[in-house]
Amino acid sequence: MAHARYSGVLLHPTSLPGGHGIGDMGPSAYAFVDWLAQANQRLWQVLPLGPTGYGDSPYQSFSAFAGNPLLLDLDALVAAGWLSSVDLNDAPANGDAIDYGHVVWFKSERLKQAYAGFQAHASADQRAELQAFCRAEAAWLDEFALYQALKEAHGGACWNQWPAPLARREATALKKARAAHAPAIGYHQFVQWQFFTQWAALRAHAQHKGVRIVGDVPIFVAFDSADVWANPSLFHLDDNLAPTVVAGVPPDYFSETGQLWGNPLYRWDVLAKKRYSWWIARMRQALQLYDMVRLDHFRGFEAYWEVPAGEPTAVNGRWVRGPGAKLFAALRKALGDDLPVIAEDLGLITPEVEALRLAFDLPGMKILQFAFSGPGHAYLPHNYDHNCVAYTGTHDNDTVRGWFDSASEAERGFALRYLGTDGPGFPAAMVRAVLASPARIALVPAQDLLGLGSAARMNTPGLASANWAWRLFPDQLNGELAHWLGDLTYLYGRTPEAEIEVASPEVEAMVVHAV
Repeated sequence: MAHARYSGVLLHPTSLPGGHGIGDMGPSAYAFVDWLAQANQRLWQVLPLGPTGYGDSPYQSFSAFAGNPLLLDLDALVAAGWLSSVDLNDAPANGDAIDYGHVVWFKSERLKQAYAGFQAHASADQRAELQAFCRAEAAWLDEFALYQALKEAHGGACWNQWPAPLARREATALKKARAAHAPAIGYHQFVQWQFFTQWAALRAHAQHKGVRIVGDVPIFVAFDSADVWANPSLFHLDDNLAPTVVAGVPPDYFSETGQLWGNPLYRWDVLAKKRYSWWIARMRQALQLYDMVRLDHFRGFEAYWEVPAGEPTAVNGRWVRGPGAKLFAALRKALGDDLPVIAEDLGLITPEVEALRLAFDLPGMKILQFAFSGPGHAYLPHNYDHNCVAYTGTHDNDTVRGWFDSASEAERGFALRYLGTDGPGFPAAMVRAVLASPARIALVPAQDLLGLGSAARMNTPGLASANWAWRLFPDQLNGELAHWLGDLTYLYGRTPEAEIEVASPEVEAMVVHAV
């Protein structure tokens, strides 16, 4: 992708319409890929696809390697003969928000039924496929399946609250646990096999349609995860297996107390001695799932904010040097010189962070929503260089309509003058601006294509609940909108296809006046 211009849409699969109370990898995902192709879009950006934990956040996952069971298409399991269509009659209702409590219960029960159906009715070839998957992914799957089985056996408790022999991974205790929990381990292996099978089929469809998938790799992992339990020496933990220091960001103009994320921090010295093998495995896995990867909190690889565990805020932290170029050199050596990585270089960016990004020729991010303080702001399109990724906003921002409604009078006035539009036309003008920009890649959240307000926001950082729940209604992303977006994409040189029919003024008005 180094010398072409691309554009695409940011939409997490959970936000897709249809499914059983949550978007999934079923027909609505295939229809969305088809819509992207119709709209001349060649990129689909998703959030992390791991099994969600605390707060239903994809950034707090039980594994950096596993897939989220909630994304499984249950109809595919019916088609395989492992579930009955009757089993799906009491599925959660499909609305504009996900009821995670209901969805988690429903899907977990139906997946257990599907595993029983597989055990009873699977063909020899299907059983062989599962066994082959388990062998191929054993490096992470064995530990993850055992972790999940033990977590369920201990009422969902965090791993450091399990009996000490299990928490400390004593060999005899682990051997006994694998035997005692073999059925549960088999179930989790089956679920992961189905996740990766369904995702591979969806990705193949996307590739056939000329759509590449942009994934997301968070820099940190959750403490309550198979990753930390299986690799305690890679993290700063005390003798009681509790974190000694945790991640966050320092106070800034967004927050007087900073942000206390609470993730355990890596022992980069230990990772270096192991030649960064865990990170190489993680990125190799990601590049099997995606065509490109957005690397979250890129500045943390140069230096990260370390907060003593137990602090109530992130105020009393300090900057600690990260692995820097050594990690990325190791990744290049293992995975190839042309790393398909987007550096999420937002926040407090120092010359050292910028030098690290440039040394490995990684595109950074420009968020147009942040730019309207004056003509010198680096996020205004006339200040972009080619090797960057332009966004109207991200999953952590308000929608552009919501931003406009809450922005200061000065910011609104500058934005309208800069974009040459009026208030109702603001969302469409924002989309046009990032597509027209010099940025090599332009990405737009689906909410901004639709001109939706703050009720459609995906995540509010610092808010512990009511996030990650927004969903599309069927047919919101329709042919007229695809036509309008495809025309803009052609006009600004982001598609190699021949000229398409020009979108009508009525279609632009639809986007302009969306609520």
